Order: sequence, then C-alpha cells, then structure tokens
Amino acid sequence: MIGDSDDTPLDLAVIGGGASGFFTALQFAEMAPQKTIALYEKGSQFLQKVRISGGGRCNVTHACFDPRDLAKNYPRGSRELMAAFHRWQPSDTIEWFQQHGVTLKTEADGRMFPDTDSSETVIQCFLNLAHQYGIPLHQKHGLTGISRHADGGFLLAFENQDELIHANHVCFATGSLKASPLLHQLQKMELTIESLVPSLFAFNVSDRRISGLAGVSHPQVAISREGHGAQQLGPILITHRGFSGPAVLRLSAWEARDLAACNHHFPFLIDWLPTIDQESLKSRFAEIRQHQGAKYVSNTPIPPISRRLWESLVLSCEIDEKMTWGQLPKIASDRLLTSLKCSRFEATGKTTNKDEFVTAGGVTRPTIDFRTMESRVVPGIFFVGECIDIDGITGGFNFQAAWTTAHIAAKALAVR
Repeated sequence: MIGDSDDTPLDLAVIGGGASGFFTALQFAEMAPQKTIALYEKGSQFLQKVRISGGGRCNVTHACFDPRDLAKNYPRGSRELMAAFHRWQPSDTIEWFQQHGVTLKTEADGRMFPDTDSSETVIQCFLNLAHQYGIPLHQKHGLTGISRHADGGFLLAFENQDELIHANHVCFATGSLKASPLLHQLQKMELTIESLVPSLFAFNVSDRRISGLAGVSHPQVAISREGHGAQQLGPILITHRGFSGPAVLRLSAWEARDLAACNHHFPFLIDWLPTIDQESLKSRFAEIRQHQGAKYVSNTPIPPISRRLWESLVLSCEIDEKMTWGQLPKIASDRLLTSLKCSRFEATGKTTNKDEFVTAGGVTRPTIDFRTMESRVVPGIFFVGECIDIDGITGGFNFQAAWTTAHIAAKALAVR
C-alpha cells in the first residue's frame, strides 16, 4: 500500500469514495501520474449514491451548457458555481465520459444518462480506471483523526488502520456531513459549517382528495408554499404517503431551510393547470356547458388531468358524480375552478427516497477558494462535492457540481 509510513508521505489522500471523491482521484492521477494518492471510504461500498441515482440509471449531468443558466439550478452556491462552470461544465463532463467509454444520452427534460441506462456503467468505468492508474482504494476506513504533521502536511488516523497516514494534501469528498463523525474533526480545525438540513424530499400528506391515487402522475403543476416563495413548475407524483416528483423536489430544495424551521409541517398550493389562466379556464367551462352540457362533470376531465384525479377533485367540490355540466350551479363551478387553480394541502412531514437525497449546508463557501477548492482557513485541505454548502435541484445538477469541483481541485493539486 502506498503511504503507510511517515517516511513516504502521500501526495494526496482523498476522504470519501463517492462521485466527487473518485472523480478527484481519477483526474489527479491523469494529470499527475508521477504523484501518489490513495482513496479512503468509511463504508463497505464505493459510489453508493451513483448506484441508486436516477432509479439505478445514474443521472450523470444535465444538458445545459451556459454557465449562467446552469448556475440558476442551485439554491445555494449559484454565484460560486457560475464561475466554476466556466472551467468545467456539462460539455466537459460528456467529453470526459465519452473518452473513457461511457456514452451519455439526453432525455426530453434535459437529464443525461449512460446509454446503457445503468449506473453500473459509470461505477465500472471509475473502478477500472482506478485499477489502471494504480490508485489504492480502501473500504471501511472512516477518518477518526486529523492533525498537522511536524514536517508539513497532515497525519490521518483511520478505522481498521493501525498506522497513521502522512499526506501532503487532503481532499474531503465525504458527501453530506449530516450526522457525520467528521463534523467534530472539521470544527476542531476551526472550519465553519453552515447548518445542515434536508433537501430534495417528498411531502407527507394525508388528504381524501388523493386517497387511493398512489401512482397517479400529472405532467405539469405549479406548486408553492402558501404565502411564501416562488412557484416551482414540473411533474408531480401522488404516492402512498403524499406527493413527490420533480416539482415537489424543487420546492423542497429552494425552501429547504424554511421548511426545516417549521419541522416540515406547512401548507402548500397546487395549480393543476398552470398553462391555463383563471379567465381562460372559466371560458373553457362555459364552452363545455354550451357544447357538452349533457355530459357528467365527473367524467369529462380537462387535459392533461387524468380521469382518476379529475373524479377525485370534482367529488371534493361536492359535485355529485351524476351532475351534468348543464346542471352545474355557479357556486359549484367556482369551487371546481378554485380546486383546479389553487388546491391547498397540508404537509405533515417529509420522506426521502432511500439514500437518494441531498443535504443543504456544509463547509461555508466563503472559507473556500473556488479557483482551487482549497480551504482559506487550513491550507492544504481541499473540499469537493456535497460536503460544501452547495446543492442543486433534481435533474443531474448535484452530480455536475461534484464533477466540476473535483476537476478544479484535482487540477490545482496536480501542480502542488
């Protein structure tokens, strides 16, 4: 193993065997093949988030190639990342993967996946390259201590490792710091941590309007926290526990801190037909009454609302299932209009999809030089990926931030 002894310090120790850690290690090995490196992962498996991302397909990046537009997808860190994306952005990611045997494809919504539709393609690419470059990979090696070495660099103590490791530079790529034993180690080094709260989560809702509709999706809603913040647009999915889907996940990201402050109990509003304004919808009702007045309200859904969801919304407005459009009184028509344009629900908690979630918060951005990803507080320490207080909405943006920060760190470290 490289770097077991203080006599031969590692040039770089990477702490964390996820996306950003592997990409840092691989890029460093590519750019500085003469230097020594090792990667340490606390768990028993590498690249766990890569494995489960996108339902096992791995949403590698997003087809957005303008740094300014790309940066708008990050509730925290957009300013710093906009500059960083000028140095490594999705087009660079696509090219790198292509050069290493992984072809990416673009879906209609801009998300990009391996053309195999399997995260194992990415995992095997990374593992094969690590083997090719001779990078030692250590599982079940959680960092338990870090201190300055008398001759420069750092001394690292690990679980399942008797000897201390001497490394000239250390790159933290640990992913979320929430509940991490490393928090104490970082704070001991006087590094400041922005409060850690969940992002990208589903809403728990118990409501008769969605009872029995688990699995029903709707292609486009506008959703907002009642009385606060901007609307988020996108598809929505009704689940056994409430609501999920891109629109919900985006709202959870942009409102992450406020939602944590209210313990994830809050009212929110759904516009089921955001492309039709209220006056146009009134006109649609009038047109249906005039031309299809004999039809039951309950079985004439307005596209793209599904029949099951429509029936539930109609019944919730106290409209009898046998009532026709011609019989529909104004008060009931107004209730239905309100229900379609401004349904109010109460969230009573959150649900995360296994380990596929993101944490807002981490090492504070002003303490990091985003030209190198080096700590301004502790020179020689670098940070990449989610352990920094940067996070994106769903759609491949968090992986792109991982690739970008990893590339910048690796490039800076390769010339040290």
